[in-house]
Amino acid sequence: MKFIIQHSMFTLGLLIFSYGIALAVTVQHLGIHPWDVLSIALFDLFGLSIGTWAVIVGMVLVGISLILDKKYINYGTFLNGILVGPLVDLFLWLDWFPASSTYAVQVIILLFAIVVMGFGGGMYAAAKIGVGPRDGFMLSISDKVGWSISRVRIIVESSVLVLAFVLGGPVFIFTFIYTFIQSPIFQQSYHFHTRQLDRLLDVGGHKFT
Repeated sequence: MKFIIQHSMFTLGLLIFSYGIALAVTVQHLGIHPWDVLSIALFDLFGLSIGTWAVIVGMVLVGISLILDKKYINYGTFLNGILVGPLVDLFLWLDWFPASSTYAVQVIILLFAIVVMGFGGGMYAAAKIGVGPRDGFMLSISDKVGWSISRVRIIVESSVLVLAFVLGGPVFIFTFIYTFIQSPIFQQSYHFHTRQLDRLLDVGGHKFT
């Protein structure tokens, strides 16, 4: 039962998170997350698809993390790295997005996408199956160099942003404030779903295993 509950939460969280990324891509000219800017830049330069590049970048980061510190990498990390990209491509193909006819609506759509990504990310992380490739990479670096996670995140994502910009990726004002909006939502979602998971696993005072 524990397996079913955890993996259901993990899967639903990944679906929500991936939809948020795809939704943000539809208004990418306003600016999107640095990692997604990099995927779009690589797509524009070399083809394939945005989702495929997300998978490739994710697997490269998993490989580096395995060298630096294996403790943050498990099967959930691989599932995250392999599934998010194709799910983003699927949602872009399905085109289940609201119309963005005006600039004001586009801003609302992007803000909603950031909220969706934060909510979905917190949900799949709370399932305790594994962090994503990018989070695992930054946690590994943090442990290796002894810097705070927030400092590592700022340095890594700033470096990614510079690289993506040089490669021609779409960078605008929302790219710079992504983390400040998404991180608090992720944190609240993570705590909320952690409590919900504990409650579901402790129905009637009997802890599911």
